[in-house]
Amino acid sequence: MDTPRSPIPAIPGAPESVQEKSGFRTKSIGTRVTPEELRLIEAAAERDGKKFAEWMREAVLKAAAGPPADTAELLLEELAALRYIVLNLSDATARAAQNSESLPPEVVLRIREAADSRKRGTARKLLEEFRGSATPSGSGR
Repeated sequence: MDTPRSPIPAIPGAPESVQEKSGFRTKSIGTRVTPEELRLIEAAAERDGKKFAEWMREAVLKAAAGPPADTAELLLEELAALRYIVLNLSDATARAAQNSESLPPEVVLRIREAADSRKRGTARKLLEEFRGSATPSGSGR
């Protein structure tokens, strides 16, 4: 089955491969649910303080990624999230300070949510790079 294409490209005139690399969400998926299932999903999104589409995307991606393969991967995920949070929080704080403003709580929440949504992919990428660079004798870099 072919996924529907966005009517407006993320980068006008750019080939699809560039759009995919840029991180823009240009694809959509859909499913049918019963009214009761819809109420359950809406309640879960509201309980988590998220918009319906955001909650659905995170739930689907989390399920697709599966659980961490091992303890090392889990720890690396958390380190990747922590690194993302520290770097982005430092940057956001500096920008706010330049304008003599305080950092709004919603910015902190967005940074945390972004860190959580990226951590598994980042950790797996780092592990793949590390394992790919290991020598046949099993020693690392």
